Formats: sequence, structure tokens, C-alpha cells
Amino acid sequence: MTDFPAADAELTHILVVADVERSRRWYTDLLGAELYREYGGTSAVLTFNRAWLLLVTGGGPTPDKPTVALAPPADPDRLDHLFTIRVDDCQATYELLRERGAEFLTPPVTTGSETRAFFRDPDGHLFEISEYRPPRDGG
Repeated sequence: MTDFPAADAELTHILVVADVERSRRWYTDLLGAELYREYGGTSAVLTFNRAWLLLVTGGGPTPDKPTVALAPPADPDRLDHLFTIRVDDCQATYELLRERGAEFLTPPVTTGSETRAFFRDPDGHLFEISEYRPPRDGG
């Protein structure tokens, strides 16, 4: 019997995008992801913060997923998936990403011990940058 997950298993996030080249540039230029491999303009594999991102164009059902069609988010305000990137300094990261072209929903917002801000990729996938500061003792 095979153990699951295997010690060398890695998780890949598949993001359906309208334009692989546009999205590849956004992820590499704005976020600093690294291109691992491209497949003829229909998909690109990236690495980012020890994670794999596979950018693919949409498409209809296939023999191995006969009832599933892939499409970019239809409504960027109604999502079932988002990414959180933990950072040491949310404000500084916000400024850096804005300089690179990120469009944030709002400036960073602090609630309790956490400061966070949200932005989207070109297809509407939502990303959060989040800074956590442990509460200080009174003494």
C-alpha cells in the first residue's frame, strides 16, 4: 500500500486564466514568481513562495473529468478560493506591489493584531497580503 501523501508530494494550484501570456507576465513581474515551464501558449508552470502555480486556459470536459468545464472567474466579487501571502510589513509590501502595478481594493486595514490588503490578478483571482503582530503584554 502507498502512503498518502507521499513525502515528496507537492500541491499545485491551478488557475484558469483568459490569457496565459498576460497572466504569466503579471505573476512574474508583479509578484516575482519564477517561470518553470511553458506549454505552447496554453499553460505555464510557475513557482512562488515554495508553491506551484499552473496557469491554464479554460476548456470543456475531458475523458478524465467528463462533467467539468474550466473557465476564469465569471464574477470577481464572488469567489470560492483566494490566496494569502504572509509578509513582515504589510504597508511596505503594499507600496512595493502598487509600484509594480497591483490594484488594491483598499489600502491596508488593521484589525487587532493583523494588517491586510487585497488585490486581484488580471482574471480576478483574489490575493491578500497579511501581517500579523502578536499582542504586546501589559508588562
